[in-house]
Amino acid sequence: MERESFSSPEIAQLLNTSFIPIKMDREERPDIDAIYMNYVQATTGSGGWPLNVFITPDFEPVFGGTYWPGPNNSMTSIGTSLAETTSFKDILEKMRDVWTMQESRCRESATEITRQLREFAEEGVHSHGLGGKNEDDGLEIDLLEDAYQHFEQKYDKISGGFSTAPKFPTPVNLRFLLRLGQLPEAVKHVVGEAECVNAVGMAVNTLRRMARGGIRDQIGYGFSRYSVTKDWSLPHFEKMLYDQAQLLDTYLDAFLITRDPEMLGAVYDISTYLTTPPMAAPSGGFYSAEDADSYPTHGDNEKREGAYYVWTRKEVRNILGDREASIFGRFYGFTADGNVARENDPHDEFISQNVLNVRTTPGALAKEMGLPESGIVSILKEGRRKLREHRERLRPRPALDDKIVVAWNGLAIGALARTSTALEDIDAEKAKECRKAAEDAAKFIKRELFDKELNTLYRVYREGTGDTPGFCDDYAFLIHGLIDLYEATLKESYLKFADTLQSKFLTPPLEKSQIKLFLDPNGGGFFTTTPSPSLLLRLKTGMDAAEPSANNIAASNLHRLASMLDDSEYATLARETVAAFEAEVEQFPWCFVGMLGSIVSSHLGTKSVVIMGEVETVKKRLKGSVGAGRTVVWGQGEWVRERNKLVGSLGKEKAGVFVCEGRTCREGSEFL
Repeated sequence: MERESFSSPEIAQLLNTSFIPIKMDREERPDIDAIYMNYVQATTGSGGWPLNVFITPDFEPVFGGTYWPGPNNSMTSIGTSLAETTSFKDILEKMRDVWTMQESRCRESATEITRQLREFAEEGVHSHGLGGKNEDDGLEIDLLEDAYQHFEQKYDKISGGFSTAPKFPTPVNLRFLLRLGQLPEAVKHVVGEAECVNAVGMAVNTLRRMARGGIRDQIGYGFSRYSVTKDWSLPHFEKMLYDQAQLLDTYLDAFLITRDPEMLGAVYDISTYLTTPPMAAPSGGFYSAEDADSYPTHGDNEKREGAYYVWTRKEVRNILGDREASIFGRFYGFTADGNVARENDPHDEFISQNVLNVRTTPGALAKEMGLPESGIVSILKEGRRKLREHRERLRPRPALDDKIVVAWNGLAIGALARTSTALEDIDAEKAKECRKAAEDAAKFIKRELFDKELNTLYRVYREGTGDTPGFCDDYAFLIHGLIDLYEATLKESYLKFADTLQSKFLTPPLEKSQIKLFLDPNGGGFFTTTPSPSLLLRLKTGMDAAEPSANNIAASNLHRLASMLDDSEYATLARETVAAFEAEVEQFPWCFVGMLGSIVSSHLGTKSVVIMGEVETVKKRLKGSVGAGRTVVWGQGEWVRERNKLVGSLGKEKAGVFVCEGRTCREGSEFL
């Protein structure tokens, strides 16, 4: 719509004459986006972006929708009955006339729908009071089996994933499946040993199909946001920071569990994308996204979807030469007419173009071509290098969204910190690179986006600190990243910062922790935002989507901090956070898989592995696991010993490892 409508003088005249147009960055204000997306979904039955809503001066919605064709659009249909007959210009003229002639009726309707939305939101907020629950009440571990069964039934055995087109990676679901078998024996007993093995198989096959598909930038780095096709072959080429961070965590889990080199290759790929330009900010932190469309060449004046990433067979032949291009094209599925099906190219952007998809193996191709496998590998490696060099030199790169968003940086900090630990014995230089990027990002956020005087976190940095205070996900995701970074470095400043952001101890005027700002003291869990007269609704959600829910991450953080700091109040808050969504989780556990791990922690506890002295054996053993059901604490840090009285009771002169759980510690001989 940016190109079709908002660059049109005709549309501009209509908008500026009859309306007050407001363009909102949904990444900077996800709270506002969520409110009006709820409205559009409730009134139309579907949602998505771009999101367009007409509101009254009191912010109440009158009418809304997603995409409407503009004057510069050549399509006659986009798949919905409204858009088939109605353009954005038609919508604007109709809304102008209706508001002019029936303003009172519009306001009454908007007030009524707002009332219904508010009641619906409050129904979820207030339906799970914290009083009157017995100790044995609550969600059971059996829900993990229910979630597994759902994914097993939805699984695409051919292409991986759990849906038809469009197909999203949904890393939170894949990590749930990968980690089932890493949870305590009691969980495996409930879910089943064979089922846990199958869960890993489904996740790894999905990750493998993605790694070989067009959704992965096969000659550069990183993954696109989703696949238009169910076989991962044709992506929507936008690359998002939150996807890279979650996929790095997921591929790392897959590698640590399976030791599959293909999973490790994806770890290298994503970590390189995050730690190098354009995604890595020079001063620390990570930018938000790269656009899907770009100019095919520096002389073009019209952008095309995927122009930076697709190739004609002729182009590749000119760059690589006939023999190498033939081998390269066979491996990546090139055809003379392009490998994008006509039905997936409504704008004719991919005519004769090829998206790189791995279609065979070097060994199979070597047999087919009568060449040594090492020769095929060398040709493919050199071909990727030459094509990458060609596009970087001659093609305009997609536009960079250079906002630094705290929430997404928190996810990236955690993923890179874990990667640095896992790679220490494999590639010390790569491990150092990942750890430095994670630490630089954490330092940048504390320096530029955290007001130490007021204990306030801000959400966005772009050419300076933005005015928008941090939302619940900013606090939750950053705390998550800081805990991972502490476990990777054992530098207690990161754990202390996480505890400050989470803290229940702060007093006025420093009441700006996640608990003080967002906790629902009556229903449990955390609201998305602080109270504000300009917001119609104050939402509270636990459902995972493209990003994990803030309440999912918050519950996990609270369990981990409770274990690391021996803090029973944090553990209670973690249980209450999950309990806030009890009815929904019981009915649809597969929509809340991020919280299922917290249910396990509530029932079975979380072990704290306390390292005293230089115990390299322990550190090496911990590096090689996904860390489910345990935390790691450096027991000789002064702040930790003061904050955690149980750890403080261990003599500093003691060397070894202790496992602390249930307010007692024992020698952890299993880690030696």
